[in-house]
Amino acid sequence: MSELPQSLAHLQEHTLDSQELLHGNFLHAFRDRIRLPDGREASREYVRHPGAVVVVAELPDGRLVVERQWRYPLHRALIEFPAGKLDAGEDLLVCAQRELQEETGYRAREWAYAGPMHPVIAYSTEVIHIFFARDLVAGERKLDEGEFLDVFTASLDELLAWSRDGLLTDGKTLSCLLWLQNTRAGTWPLTWSRAD
Repeated sequence: MSELPQSLAHLQEHTLDSQELLHGNFLHAFRDRIRLPDGREASREYVRHPGAVVVVAELPDGRLVVERQWRYPLHRALIEFPAGKLDAGEDLLVCAQRELQEETGYRAREWAYAGPMHPVIAYSTEVIHIFFARDLVAGERKLDEGEFLDVFTASLDELLAWSRDGLLTDGKTLSCLLWLQNTRAGTWPLTWSRAD
């Protein structure tokens, strides 16, 4: 962990020891004993996550490529932007390109990196990297074995209305909508580059 500025040192917690609770195919859970800023001890349980990407893919008419996928922990289908986890050592853009094509069939000729987001800071190391894609070319999907999802398009207004009405509740997609609103308003510019 990098050193905190002196002005934030009063918030820092220090690891005393760490116990592995679960080493699954995807998630790795731990319980750490820590020293609090006031010197007392406490425990923290958290999940190590390999990281992920999410893609805001826009068609020429401004509609956005979205998915509906069953999310087992919630026992319901959720509306989301295309996303997926990073493979070990994988480049972020390569992962974004792979996930967009595998899940939706689209390839994009132009890409922009928006930035990282941390969706569950209380109990996970997960970071999701937000990408924008445009100049899309349709193709065939290559879903992973056991992966089932619907791909469709929606306008920004529809996505915002679904968010307001509680039909779209996925955190990464909500964060992407904040980015999308601001990029379309011209207040959060993106730097675009052509795909190789």
